[in-house]
Amino acid sequence: MTNSAVSWTGPRIAVVGIGADGWDGLGRAAREAIGAAAVLFGSARQLALVPEAAAGERVAWPSPLLPALPGLLESRAGARLCVLASGDPMFFGIGVTLARLYGPRALQVLPQPSSASLACARLGWSLADTPVVSVVGRPLAAVLPELVDRGRLLVLSADEHTPGQLAELLRRHGFGASELTVLEQLGGPSEQIGADVAQRWQRPAGDPLNIVAISCVADADQVRTTRLPGLPDQLFGGDGQLTKREVRALTLAALAPAPGELLWDVGGGSGSIAIEWCRAHPGNRAVTFERLERRRRQIADNAAALGVGHIVVRGELLAEVGRAEIAAPEAIFVGGGLTQDGLLGTCWAQLRPGGRLVANAVTAESESLLLTWAAAQGGELRKFQIYRAEPLGSLTAWRPQLPVTQWSVVKPGA
Repeated sequence: MTNSAVSWTGPRIAVVGIGADGWDGLGRAAREAIGAAAVLFGSARQLALVPEAAAGERVAWPSPLLPALPGLLESRAGARLCVLASGDPMFFGIGVTLARLYGPRALQVLPQPSSASLACARLGWSLADTPVVSVVGRPLAAVLPELVDRGRLLVLSADEHTPGQLAELLRRHGFGASELTVLEQLGGPSEQIGADVAQRWQRPAGDPLNIVAISCVADADQVRTTRLPGLPDQLFGGDGQLTKREVRALTLAALAPAPGELLWDVGGGSGSIAIEWCRAHPGNRAVTFERLERRRRQIADNAAALGVGHIVVRGELLAEVGRAEIAAPEAIFVGGGLTQDGLLGTCWAQLRPGGRLVANAVTAESESLLLTWAAAQGGELRKFQIYRAEPLGSLTAWRPQLPVTQWSVVKPGA
């Protein structure tokens, strides 16, 4: 969730969006904000778009920016500051970071059309219905959860190499027939648009300021994946320690993920619950606890292959909680180790007030423990068993899976 803002004592910081059309594309209010600034911050490219006479001291952002940002601004807190951003500062831009640091009242945000708005205008796509994924400072695999046959998405590129890297990613993941459209310098005098199919992509690297539109076409044998829970079991590598597809869907429904929430997945196995939790929304986060090193490696591999490599993988829960501070979660799933002394009590103590805990049991001993906890804390108990059809000679028989007892409960608020 969002961090608490630090009080800003200086004049409001002007955050001005500037497009590829530069100074000529700015309105009067934006020009006046730049002209009134004692210090103008921005990238070298953005600063070059502003006439020399239009602003005072110019400061180009260092790299990496985020660690240095608070110090740069606070050292000049008594002056009138202006920060340049690309297009809309609140759309994957620095305006979001500044609002998180200092709160919205410290800012005067003057946006221009975002690159996504301009791209949809050129393509005739509905902006409201088009997912946007940024790979600026993020793994390219973050695109994977959005890939679905006949779907569309926009990708904010990190640099001129992103389009070619996306084409390779699509080929490797069964979407080689998808069309990529690269839109460069949108809105400026050097605007260019080019397109080709991923499987024959040979276009040279172009302008670093670009956005990529993808019209997805899946290979005929591609396993269908979406953000909804219940991915096919074969997508998760491992030793078979896996919450099966149907039970996984029921478990995620009980956990009820909401955007930006943190999950603890205790007894991670293959990581399937944490992975599906994070795929449900790009802002979701998860820490999975698994005592075996080989399974921890497998969880990390599965998470990366399914586009959620930001999942944190740690060791056995009781040891980890004892030696490191870990953020309290909004939800906890316990899928293994239920009968370990003190595990369920530790989970309950660490859960945020109002948070959800879901535990699955397949043994009589762990089921008995859930019955005891439900009697003390309330919540809901369910029991379900999945049958799958399998060949029996020339006929078909129903093969039962192990029955699962599930306890789900909401922790009382403070």
